[in-house]
Amino acid sequence: MISRKVPCRTWLSRISRRPEACLFSSVPPQPVPPLANTLQGYLSALEPLLPPDEISHTRRMVQEFGRRGGLGPKLQEGLEKRARVTKNWIADWWVQRAYLESRQPLPVHSSPAISLPRRDYNDWKSQLVFASKLIAAVLDFKAKIKMGQLPVEYMRGKPLCMELYPLLFSSCRIPGPKHDYVAHYGRSRRSPTHITVVRNYQFFQLEVYNSDGSRMTESQIHAQLLRIRSQSWKTDKEPMGILTSEHRHTWGEAYNRLLKDKLNKESVRLIESGLFSVCLDSPVMRISDEKYVHDAAQILHGGGTFSNSGNRWFDKTLQFVVGEDGSWGLLYEQATAEGPPVAALLHHILEYCEKPDPKRAPIVPLPMPKKLYFHIDREIKWDIEQAKQNLDILINDLDVNVFNFKIFGKDLPKSYNMSPNSFIQIALQLVYYKVHSEVCPTCDIASQRMFRGGRTEFIRSPTNQSLKFILAFNDASIGVRLRQAKLQLLREAVDAHSALTERVINGHGIDLHLLGLKLQAIEEGLSIPKIFMDTAYGLATHWKLRTGQIPANTDSVMCFGPLVPDGYAVCYNPQADHFHFSITAFNCCEETNAEMFARTLKETLCELQELLQPAV
Repeated sequence: MISRKVPCRTWLSRISRRPEACLFSSVPPQPVPPLANTLQGYLSALEPLLPPDEISHTRRMVQEFGRRGGLGPKLQEGLEKRARVTKNWIADWWVQRAYLESRQPLPVHSSPAISLPRRDYNDWKSQLVFASKLIAAVLDFKAKIKMGQLPVEYMRGKPLCMELYPLLFSSCRIPGPKHDYVAHYGRSRRSPTHITVVRNYQFFQLEVYNSDGSRMTESQIHAQLLRIRSQSWKTDKEPMGILTSEHRHTWGEAYNRLLKDKLNKESVRLIESGLFSVCLDSPVMRISDEKYVHDAAQILHGGGTFSNSGNRWFDKTLQFVVGEDGSWGLLYEQATAEGPPVAALLHHILEYCEKPDPKRAPIVPLPMPKKLYFHIDREIKWDIEQAKQNLDILINDLDVNVFNFKIFGKDLPKSYNMSPNSFIQIALQLVYYKVHSEVCPTCDIASQRMFRGGRTEFIRSPTNQSLKFILAFNDASIGVRLRQAKLQLLREAVDAHSALTERVINGHGIDLHLLGLKLQAIEEGLSIPKIFMDTAYGLATHWKLRTGQIPANTDSVMCFGPLVPDGYAVCYNPQADHFHFSITAFNCCEETNAEMFARTLKETLCELQELLQPAV
């Protein structure tokens, strides 16, 4: 059992925070990269993935697109004009295409889960005490945003855009027939003052501010959570939250049916407009003896319809999960939230939880938490049953493997002047090659928050340098005497990834630009350019390896599902002397296996250590 005393140093190793009392720092607009640079970067990204004859075909197509007077420069001009008249030329398009137009279910396929170190308790009374503390911590964080007291974040000495922070609260994704949209209720004249608490599939509206506008104290919140518990002894027969786990088109149709009823509409709106949600999970039978696997799965999808999946409203931007067994974490919806702001919020919670309750509760009567009711007709009941079946199928199809690699941590690559993140990225490509005898399209994520309204961009991890290293490393004919040659190739591969990361962070990645060119053509009523209809582009965007880093100073685990049916998702948390990994794959794909990937990853990390530090 992990102690409650959790070290609470900074979460993001590349991000520093300075105490300027300013939420919206002055950051430059996101640049439109030069067309020639993007097209050359695209061809370079394809070289490790395609045979020479296919590369030659694609190169001719790219040259035709980019030639002077051709379609590429015309679309580039349109993007540059768009950049002059919008806050950010690509961010809205990116959110629309990457998230809101996706029809896949949010659990597993989209929303990341972060499982935090367990608290030192195992009963419902302590669960409510901790949940009260957590709620107070999140309200304190929100107050700092509102008062302009949140320190501006910096990366490489440059301020970051902080515009996402206020949007984390009172926001919710709304399903639609062709695409979703995000409702921001915090922008209304009367900003919401309640949160949603879910227990035993029952939703409650809990006001968290007193009549004078002051925040409720921990003891006040605790008293209200006790009231909620007393009103939710039995599990609701119909888990309404399960509906939000459906395929987005299916949920959109059910959503419209649901909101035809006045009572349902009022309840749904209160859930959507709440500042955030708190899910008080019941004890469940462990599907694994490994607590990391159990906790990550519970946060990610709730464990299924016989567990706590009915305790979720997956459309909500922020859902904090607190279990009776001391497990806790956060599930967040990516159309509005993303890693660094979420990490800053969790860092604040961890720090806050080490402090005593600073305020005494005022002696004032508190309103009873409002239970939200639904009118469930035969049609809605059928929708719920279908959603339950589909979610259980999805959960049973997901293979989750979480482990703590204890032999070494990020200090080892750092001691050889290698970026730990780039080192891990090369290791993951090496693992994929060992398992599948090929390299694959791999995406690492980089922040674009150096720019106004910036979100994220892909780092395409495979490079010619990484391919050379992988082939040399797996070549049995290269003997031990050529260790220095392999070591040099490793260093070149790591340095190439680091240089690529630097370019992407500075706004010169290729994927946002390519997306922009494609959408600009559609915007101008033109046919989609041939380079986007090329099989090479389809292969290059079929992300078989989805990766993500959560550099925290706690033993936290991030988890999400693969982007494609025949792919993997790998999350990692680098610590000084160990790494936390979570690996997911789909059981329905015979070619992928999370356990095999995890076993090979452990072996490969040991082999890389031997390469760096050969036994005497």
